[in-house]
Amino acid sequence: MDPKLVIFDCDGVLVDTERMVNASLAEMVTELGYPIAGPECQQRFMGRTLENVKEMVEALTGRTLPNDWPDQVRKRDLEVFAAGVPAITGIADVLDELDRRNVPYCVGSSGKYAKMRTTLGSSGLLPRLQGKLFSAEDCANGKPAPDVFLLAAKSMGYRPEDCTVIEDSLPGVQAARSAGMAVYAYVEDPACDREALADAGAYLFDNMAALPGLLFSKP
Repeated sequence: MDPKLVIFDCDGVLVDTERMVNASLAEMVTELGYPIAGPECQQRFMGRTLENVKEMVEALTGRTLPNDWPDQVRKRDLEVFAAGVPAITGIADVLDELDRRNVPYCVGSSGKYAKMRTTLGSSGLLPRLQGKLFSAEDCANGKPAPDVFLLAAKSMGYRPEDCTVIEDSLPGVQAARSAGMAVYAYVEDPACDREALADAGAYLFDNMAALPGLLFSKP
């Protein structure tokens, strides 16, 4: 069935930030005594809240991090974003097609609102998504829990089974499936674990321009 609501993740789906933020995060984790590169960071932490990442980094390093460590990461990310954040190639055309079909869309992200407004604003997408941003900041649990997607569906006035999620991370796919939603995983980035995403229940695609053809049945 064609989706009645499309819920997009933000980083790596709408804006091309994943490689930027994970390179920066890798530097911070390496400074803590656990040498790691950006792609490995991405595979380990992609799609999770920074509060969850903090717990994982503490387990890796054997160190107790300050309570404000997630905010330190966010501050560094904003400094990285100041150089400019590009939109994912082809995403504007996807939104145009959804508008043409009168299919509503929104964002369900692990990132905080301030980050989304910064990245989406830099990419030029924010005006199209104002009032349609939903963050794990407002939820009891971040991905892979379904909370943010259920919040988005309820706030937009749709049943979970009528929603389709566009993701790029394993926790995001798991969250969508736990919410009872169909999910497509954008796997253009080589760091994506295609096998794990497929095993979790996602339909894989690596060309954003192909998404409308995947979402909607042929006439």
